[in-house]
Parts: sequence; C-alpha cells; structure tokens
Amino acid sequence: MGTYAELLTRLSDAANDVELKRLVAGLKLRVAVCVGPRTVSIDINDPEIRVSEEEASAEVAIRAAEETWSTVLQSPPPATFHSFTAFQLANPNFDLAGDPVDVARARPALERMFERAVRATAMAAPAVQRDLSLIKGSYRSLTIDGETHDVYVEESGQGTPILFLHTAGADGRQFQGQLSDVELAKSYRLVAVDLPFHGRSMPPLSWDGAPYKLTAERYLNWCSIIIGEVIGGKAIVAGGSMGAAMSMVLAAERPSLVAGIIAIEPPFQSKGRRNPYQHNAKVHGSLHNASYVRGLMSPMSPEGYRRRASWIYSQGAPGIYPGDLSFYSDEFDGAVTAPKIDGKRTPTVLLSGDYDYSATPADGTKLAERIPGSLHLTMNGLGHFPMCEHPDYFRTYFVRALEFIKASSK
Repeated sequence: MGTYAELLTRLSDAANDVELKRLVAGLKLRVAVCVGPRTVSIDINDPEIRVSEEEASAEVAIRAAEETWSTVLQSPPPATFHSFTAFQLANPNFDLAGDPVDVARARPALERMFERAVRATAMAAPAVQRDLSLIKGSYRSLTIDGETHDVYVEESGQGTPILFLHTAGADGRQFQGQLSDVELAKSYRLVAVDLPFHGRSMPPLSWDGAPYKLTAERYLNWCSIIIGEVIGGKAIVAGGSMGAAMSMVLAAERPSLVAGIIAIEPPFQSKGRRNPYQHNAKVHGSLHNASYVRGLMSPMSPEGYRRRASWIYSQGAPGIYPGDLSFYSDEFDGAVTAPKIDGKRTPTVLLSGDYDYSATPADGTKLAERIPGSLHLTMNGLGHFPMCEHPDYFRTYFVRALEFIKASSK
C-alpha cells in the first residue's frame, strides 16, 4: 500500500476512536492533510468525523512531502514525526496553515487522530511492585512571602529524603509511580508537593485574583521553605521540566539545601513552549492544554499512562500553565545557571528522553558540559513526562541516578 493510501486508511480508522467524541464538542471545521499533491480531508462536525479523498477548502491544512508522511508511518516513527503538535512546533518538514484559533480548537482532535494513526509498541519493562496505600497525603500551612499557603503534600517511605517537583501547570500526582514504589520506599522518604496554585494546593485566601506569574525568585523561595519546613533538612531534589530547571537553580543558588539533584527533562533554554491559546477565552483551555502536552510524550509509552499524564493538565486552573512558563520558558537560562553548579559538592544527574522536543537530549548534553562531574543519560523511547508516561521503564534510569548520587556522596 502506498503512503497516501496508508495514511488515508489509518486516519479513517482513527476517526472511529471513542475518545474523539469527547474532544470535538461544539467543533465544526475541515482539515486538509496534504500528501504531496494529494489531499486527505478530515471533516469534523460534532459529533461526526468523516475522512475522505474529497478536495475542498479547509480551515486548517497540514502539508508535507510524501517521503515525510512515509516517515510518520514507520513503526515507530522517529522523534518529531510522532505527533501533530510535534509536526507544528519541532519539524520543519511540515507546513501548517490556518487561523491560529482554528488550529488551537482543532488541536485536541488532531493530536488524538495522529496518536491513533501512529504505530508503535509499548516498551516492555520489568514489573514494579507498587502499593498506592503507602502514600499519605496531608496539608501543611506555610507562610510564604507574608501569605499563608495551605500546601498539599504526599509522602511515603523512610530514609534519605527525595523531594519531587512537578512540571509546569501540573501537580504532584505525576510522581505517584515513584511514591508507590515498594522497594524505593524501603530506603527513601519520598515527598511530592502540589506547588501553591497547583493541584490540591488552593490559592491563599489573600489572593486578589490577579494573573498568576511564576518567577525564579518566587519559585526558589517556595522550594527553600518547603525543604526547610516539610523535609526538615537536605534533600535530593528530583524535578521534571520546570522542576528540573528549579532543581538546577537550587543547586546553583542554595546548595546547602540539596544532597543531589535529578533533573528530569532539563531544558537549556526552553523557548517556544508558550502558546496564546493556553489561556484564551476563544479556546477550551482544558482540552487544548491536555493535547498540547500529549504530543510531547513517546508513542512507545503505554496509552493508559499517557492519557493519565495529559488528564492532569486538563484539570489545571486557568492561567496557571502559562504563568509557570514565565519562569520555565522566559526566564530560566541553562547557560547561566549550569556553570554555577559545583558537581563535586552537589551530585547532579540529567535525564533526557529522546522523544522530547521541548527539553532535548542535546539540551542535556550542553548542560552536562557546563557541570563538570555530572551524569547525563539519554532515555531511549521516552518523552517529556517519563516519570508518569511510563513509570516502569523510567525506573531503571531513576535508580541509576540515585546510585550515582549515593556513590558521589561518599
């Protein structure tokens, strides 16, 4: 079967996906998928989705050469050929045309359709014994910047403390796979927080409702207080994405607070993560943001875990995700922060998934070059949320990171 016919067949099959019915509520538009000179038309008219060879005007068009689409059809496709949002943001072989509002409104459906059209087998990993009942949750009342914050904390286990910092716009549920790990809990005190304004940590009662904006200074202050009052001493800080950036800031600016860092998907300079429709009255933010991050995950991570990882983003409060990007995308600069880290004093591990086009393995390499003595591992087959998109497979890399920190601390 030729490339055009194969793509037509796969998209036609994807149009019958049950999840799409939830993603196209109120949506009516046409998408043209151009394979060289030929077109596959996707007509979305809630609740119906029809795929055909009919050529007609379309609100959104995705254009690429036949050989580019042939790469998408590989099993599995390489990074940046694996998702609609990757086509748009990270792969110059694709041309996307259309009103940005139409693109944003179509994103949830297109992300899911191409997710279904891509062929990949979930990577096998050793079975991990987990017990969610190990996790105990509670609130801690913390005074931060003169305001009282009721911060939600989950923890399990005992031993060397590890503080987990979630990604931008998310919350501590991303680390349930690690907190419920029976073997890890025997040697480590595993602590995950929902940062103020995130997840189950409500805004302070004194908040006046003004737009939320995270800065490096504000985030560093939050973490310093959390380590001092919740952990009660030095901790290994394991952060994902935005949390990875802050783990490096802590190692650079507050090394006395950290026993080591594990930067999961660390950025060098994470430009391009902003999108005006992450918080915009014209677009359903919950649907948009969940699909926006879904494209960052690996097609070889189990579908159920990927869906859960994006589910967390569908529940973020309006404006919190782009507010976090004020720090992550606009302010953090690895070229400035990394050289300040003393790798001998603060054991540093950098973990990069090769399907992540936001914080790439190349970013991790550049950071490692600026932190003598650090360990950088590329995690083959993982994306931007390895701790929750495939916790079993991620565990091997995470344990290697912990062993490196332990050995370096002797």
